[in-house]
Amino acid sequence: MYVTTTISITLVLFLVGLVAMVTLSAHRMIEQVKHNVTLTVVLNEDADSAQVVRCGAVLSAAPYCHECRFISKEEALEEHIRSLGDDPSAFLGYNPLLASYEVNLASAYANPDSIPAVEAEISKLPYVKQVMYQKDLVELLEHNVSQVTLVLAGLALMLILIAYVLIINTIRLHVYSRRFLINTMRLVGATPWVIKRPFVMRSLRMGLWSALFAMAMLAGLFYYVQYTMHIVLMTLTPMNIGIIAGVVLVTGELLTLIGSLIAVNRYIRMDTERMYSI
Repeated sequence: MYVTTTISITLVLFLVGLVAMVTLSAHRMIEQVKHNVTLTVVLNEDADSAQVVRCGAVLSAAPYCHECRFISKEEALEEHIRSLGDDPSAFLGYNPLLASYEVNLASAYANPDSIPAVEAEISKLPYVKQVMYQKDLVELLEHNVSQVTLVLAGLALMLILIAYVLIINTIRLHVYSRRFLINTMRLVGATPWVIKRPFVMRSLRMGLWSALFAMAMLAGLFYYVQYTMHIVLMTLTPMNIGIIAGVVLVTGELLTLIGSLIAVNRYIRMDTERMYSI
């Protein structure tokens, strides 16, 4: 019974850890997508090299900036020719494009509410002529991110509820097999906590072992997917490892504790005659 219960809890915790891993992977992907939201800061034509460098230093040091790249007039002309296929300097006799900075926003600022404030702040800088960005793309990105976040939150909540029901029922079956022992301890005068303590400690040990086995399974799955199948799901950082391990361990210990308390309390309050009829 102990081994069977531990295996059952391990499988449930493995699914909980898997959802935590998928959630972290989705969060990382969202962060990378948001870092691609770019503001084009067009500079005045009369800005000299020192002023351009100073403007770039201010942009790079700003909290909203994830990455800043300078694009000269020549680079802008080459990009224009490569994208559209025509050379405006050929019939104008000069390069009409201006130097600019491409500012990749930090993820916390890459949303429709924050970008207008960032745009207004950048527009106040000296030698900045115009700030441009794709408003429709930002709104679409925010909508999609909200939908993904909602789906993941719903999935995590549903799995936590399923894990709660499965672990509670598994612990109840484990305690059920010892209901007569509980009744005997109650009849000889043992206090409720004296009766509960061995069951609680045993359940906590099961939760701990189950969490450790689930972590080992998750580590094996991660290694197989990332290093055998060469599918990069997420960056394995100490923070990610800590979060996943913490979720699995806390879920296992908390649910086994609750399950054992609920199950033991039921049989402590139950009459002896009724124990024979269930």
